Amino acid sequence: MNAVRRRRGIAALTLLAWSIQAAHASIDLPATDLSSLSLEDLGKVVVSSVAKNPEALAKAPAAVYVISHDDILRSGARSLPDILRLAPNLEVFQTSPGDYTITARGFSGNNAAQNFPNKLLVLIDGRSVYSPIFSGMYWDDQFVLPENIERIEVISGPGGALWGANAVNGVINIITRAAADTQGGLLSLSAGNLESSAAVQYGGKLGRHAHYRVYASDVRRRAFDNSAGQDAHDGWRKPQAGFRLDWDAGEGDAVMLQSDLHDGRQDQPSGVEGRSTEGDLLARWQHAFSETSSFQLQTYYDHMYRRNEGDGSGFKLDTWDIEAQHNLMLGERNQVVWGVGDRIYRYDIKPRIGAGNSLLWDPTRNTQNLANAFIQDQIALDPRTQLTLGLKAEDDPYSGVSLMPNARLSWQPTRNVLLWAAASRAVRTPTPFDEDVIEKQGTVTFVTGNPDFRREKLTAYEAGWRAQVATRATVSVSAYYNVYDDLRTIEFTPVTLLPLTWGNNMYGHTQGVEAWGSYAVNDRWQLGAGFTAQRQHLRFRPGASGLLGVAQAGNDPDHWGFLRSMVNLSDRWTLYTELRGVDALPDPKVPGYVELDARLGWLASDKLELSLSGFNLLHAWHQEYVFPDSDRIGRSVSLDARLHF
Repeated sequence: MNAVRRRRGIAALTLLAWSIQAAHASIDLPATDLSSLSLEDLGKVVVSSVAKNPEALAKAPAAVYVISHDDILRSGARSLPDILRLAPNLEVFQTSPGDYTITARGFSGNNAAQNFPNKLLVLIDGRSVYSPIFSGMYWDDQFVLPENIERIEVISGPGGALWGANAVNGVINIITRAAADTQGGLLSLSAGNLESSAAVQYGGKLGRHAHYRVYASDVRRRAFDNSAGQDAHDGWRKPQAGFRLDWDAGEGDAVMLQSDLHDGRQDQPSGVEGRSTEGDLLARWQHAFSETSSFQLQTYYDHMYRRNEGDGSGFKLDTWDIEAQHNLMLGERNQVVWGVGDRIYRYDIKPRIGAGNSLLWDPTRNTQNLANAFIQDQIALDPRTQLTLGLKAEDDPYSGVSLMPNARLSWQPTRNVLLWAAASRAVRTPTPFDEDVIEKQGTVTFVTGNPDFRREKLTAYEAGWRAQVATRATVSVSAYYNVYDDLRTIEFTPVTLLPLTWGNNMYGHTQGVEAWGSYAVNDRWQLGAGFTAQRQHLRFRPGASGLLGVAQAGNDPDHWGFLRSMVNLSDRWTLYTELRGVDALPDPKVPGYVELDARLGWLASDKLELSLSGFNLLHAWHQEYVFPDSDRIGRSVSLDARLHF
């Protein structure tokens, strides 16, 4: 077995070495200049998720990693979760063809304890896509054509002062490209042993000042093997269509309208399909009063319907959201952003009723309201020092008003170095799953929600360093110490023991370091690396049941990392390789793994690109998450074609 592992490791290093040799041997012009790595160049990369205001990445006082449009296309990743593996400050576990567990800074949840990863906020163009029913994510419902993603801003660390509840351990903001940047036709085809997909898109103009695009896609993934090596019967497919319209109305006004609709199906071992239908419509109006003052009004509607086609159990969820935001300069030192928002969501749940196990809700229908107001001031103390103070107040239907403050200090001792520190507070607010759920075993009520469930709280302390350490090398390092309180536990009912109920009797702290960097060997060849290490120290309050142990909060590795190589072999050939490793999961035990991904791309003409991609190449399969609920993740290869017309 060790010999096999050595051979696989040698194969991986051989492929990386080949990319090195090819980079030195190439004499053709590069397809893209990969040498731009100074903080001055990073200053040209703009992020908006750290301050809800466009700012240079080089000056952003947070642990933020940007996955660029070029990074996505070079990697060959097609789904959002696989694209998010490119961020070193995220944990990404695949559990089935369509399901993933994704989190930042731990707390990945535990299915046995019915505890889910619920401390990471995910946005698509500012539209929140987490489920207010349980604060988690349905990743099989989220798809964006990789060709349409402008960038993904991944912030590890709390963002509650701007983004509100559930932005506890991080924020992911997926920003799509303007319609003007996706003009003409696109046909994208992919065929592989585990996945196949097809997409067609066309972008055009409406008059002189408006651009649009329309698209349709279909993704199909074959069933994986379960943890016992048998067919899991969980194949997954999802057709989707949508459009985007951008209109420059003049006089400082811009309007954006976009919509998506999908109808996904997932096979199940019972032979009955699970079905997921979702549609959304987002509208945004931006107005520039002057060079230093702007206003934005955004609203969206989202409809989700998930159900089991066998017994009809599932839920409908309708969300209406509106937010107004004003950015302005006060004097020469204060950059202020403030805003108000309101979200109304209505759900209708059809319970699961069975002879052995029933999952009920009381009430089964409800309409709830989530209102918020926020303000943030970026204060220039001097040309190199900035103090950011922010506060968000959010009124949720279960726990009332939550205050989430934030303070950040950044200092640039030289043009190529940024130091920053921050202290923040964030919360995860209660949901219907925390307060209204009822689970029965036969006729016995086994678990009930807790109407007195409290917010889960975080006080976070962070510090970071971002620098150009050589002419073509940049490094970012951040460290954090997070203090948690009132984490969810499962408790006995006094005297009778049953039913069990949710409590808030766990607390503790976590600490960790996140580091990543890039080095351009020459104009054709860029290397990258990322590493994260973390520790959790959780305990129960006196009197707590201790049932299921502290592992109910999450099953997270102590460290993970990657080595990455991107090479322009010539003006038409590119090679991408990534060697990534993840430490073992502690409880329940899941072995660690090392895997290799690679993509060879050929620009056959100015309009046609062909590529061969391979993922998880070192092993026939590996396990990424908890036994027995996670499938075996197998080796996959695909041949892709992208035609512009």
